[in-house]
Amino acid sequence: QAQLVESGGGLVQPGGSLRLSCVASGYTLGYYVIGWFRQAPGKEREGVSCISASDGRTLYTDSVKGRFTISRDNAKKTVYLQMNSLKPDDTGVYYCATAPLTWLSLASAAYRNWGQGTQVTVSS
Repeated sequence: QAQLVESGGGLVQPGGSLRLSCVASGYTLGYYVIGWFRQAPGKEREGVSCISASDGRTLYTDSVKGRFTISRDNAKKTVYLQMNSLKPDDTGVYYCATAPLTWLSLASAAYRNWGQGTQVTVSS
């Protein structure tokens, strides 16, 4: 059964770094786009970044460009989100999700399967 499991969240001070991991068991990863989304309390879910597992193309939302890097290791069926220079506005539950797409999208409606999420809190 296909399953997504996120890890790596935690509490970090502003300016710090975290690396999130998403293990996609039961998938042939190369057929999917994998996205990272976040949801802060009282706010809608927001697309953060996505990557094509087949060719490595990436897409970022403007607020994280230059600070976050998405990558994948198809052999390990794992997608990473390296988050640097974290800000309090980056706080939220971070989810990974898969979409059977050949183009990149940060629209949550395009994604079919979701993990349970990992909490990221940026606070001093």
